Amino acid sequence: MNILTMDEAHNILRVDGNELDIEIQALIDAIPPYLEATTGRTWTDDDTIHPMAKTAAQFILMLWFDPMDRDIDKLRKAIDSLLTALEAVGRSMNNG
Repeated sequence: MNILTMDEAHNILRVDGNELDIEIQALIDAIPPYLEATTGRTWTDDDTIHPMAKTAAQFILMLWFDPMDRDIDKLRKAIDSLLTALEAVGRSMNNG
């Protein structure tokens, strides 16, 4: 299970058409293992996705897809903050 759908990715990236879907799908597929590696928890293990994981995935997708068209420093800071918060949420979920 992925955190983002292709339709969500198209909206986030403001992409029309499907000519970039192979590249976009590869990025979508890479997000769950990236989040697991950086937060120590799987965010796709049940039927619901934590809203903060979805938000982090959206920012990560924007950064990875077209970093030259974005304010990279702001995106990285937002992603770092979200990952830190997700780590804390993951720890509390594992302990709760």
